[in-house]
Amino acid sequence: MKKGDILSDIVIETMAAEGKCIAKVDGLVIFLQGGAPGDTVEVSLTKIKSNYLEGKVVNVQKLSPHRAEPFCEHFGTCGGCSWQHINYETQLKYKQQQVIDNLERIGGLTLPAITPILASKKINYYRNKLDYTFTANRWLTKDELNLAIEEKRYDVGLGYHIPRMYDRVFDVNNCYLQPDPSNAIRLLARRVAVENEISFFDLRKQIGFLRTLTIRTANTGDVMIILQVTYYEMKWIELMMKTLTDAFSQITSANYIINGKKNDTFADLDVVCWKGNPYITEQMQKPDGSRILQFRVGPKSFYQTNSDQAFELYKVAWQMADLKGDELVYDLYTGTGTIANFVAGQAKKVVGLEYVAAAIDDAKVNSKINKIHNTDFYAGDMKDLLTDTFLSLHGRPDTIITDPPRGGMHEDVTNMLLKAAPKRIVYVSCNAATQARDLKILSDKYDITAVQPVDMFPQTIHVENVARLDLKK
Repeated sequence: MKKGDILSDIVIETMAAEGKCIAKVDGLVIFLQGGAPGDTVEVSLTKIKSNYLEGKVVNVQKLSPHRAEPFCEHFGTCGGCSWQHINYETQLKYKQQQVIDNLERIGGLTLPAITPILASKKINYYRNKLDYTFTANRWLTKDELNLAIEEKRYDVGLGYHIPRMYDRVFDVNNCYLQPDPSNAIRLLARRVAVENEISFFDLRKQIGFLRTLTIRTANTGDVMIILQVTYYEMKWIELMMKTLTDAFSQITSANYIINGKKNDTFADLDVVCWKGNPYITEQMQKPDGSRILQFRVGPKSFYQTNSDQAFELYKVAWQMADLKGDELVYDLYTGTGTIANFVAGQAKKVVGLEYVAAAIDDAKVNSKINKIHNTDFYAGDMKDLLTDTFLSLHGRPDTIITDPPRGGMHEDVTNMLLKAAPKRIVYVSCNAATQARDLKILSDKYDITAVQPVDMFPQTIHVENVARLDLKK
């Protein structure tokens, strides 16, 4: 076999990490891009190693019974809903297996019986936040490219990056991830920019005015827009802001950012609230059902992007924490204090730690507006903040709830958890691979006593997982 060979009658057996399919050829495992479990396919070889192969599906000879009809016109170009060609029941099966494989193979961990994955009630229109990129040269299909070359013109676009291509953005016509008025806001923003000849950003040349448009929709009906531009040109900013806010009364927070950097991150930049409130408000029921909590979410604040399923996720964490009312709880990577305020009614005190200072400001406000008085919040790099000195000042926790970003916890943080030795740790993760790495370190002192996968992102390869750890006797 050599690179570029076409292999026929390959039966896809299962799914692997990162959404790749797995089949076997002459006793070798082959990892495939495209296809679905149960498909019979033709494959073009892209990599040949001594103990495995890689390839891409070029033709489906026989469709799997586990397939679903893709609903989005951008399927195959967009990397967002890469599993929409697989029925939801099958998606859940492989997400659960993904968690088990990561914990057992990467972590080498001994697991208790894992409860079935919690499905999402909504499998479309479930996200509350999307980031769109303006591009001076949008990604074109083959037919579009031939026409563009012939007519010597290249179109602008407002959409998503092609997977693994930072400088390639395709124009989005309709997206099934975020509820109305998200699509309509994006389409109007694109149209008004084109009609008024406002320049779109060129990611390679690093020139142009319009960079990104972020749309956040809350379950209260609030809508936030954040427009990033490269330099201060008020006539264009006001034209974009006024057009969008006049057209959509749902927009309760309109913001812009001047960003002349070579990337779109804005944690270190000033956000200007042009109209409305500098936040939107999300609602979440308390875990015991006693009342509704209000959460203010600012432009820089992290909030779980599936609001409905966030309640189910945090409820699992609360149940695993099994608080009795007399515990000191540390909530690591607290964000806007959602978990901290969610569990505060069942704890003596909750201390929330987070590296984004603006999010900590929101967390304090969220405690105040919900009349919660037993929380404290602190901002700083987690590995520098969580120290022996911090523990001496604020007390050693009885329970730690941690919800780190995809990269997991810094090794210094993991080691500090071992040193603090709380009776229980509840680890919420959006990446079972890095969770497995951290749990392996923690297993020196802790037993894993419960594991619960939660599907926060239907139609995608991603899965959340919650693990409970109890201090060994």
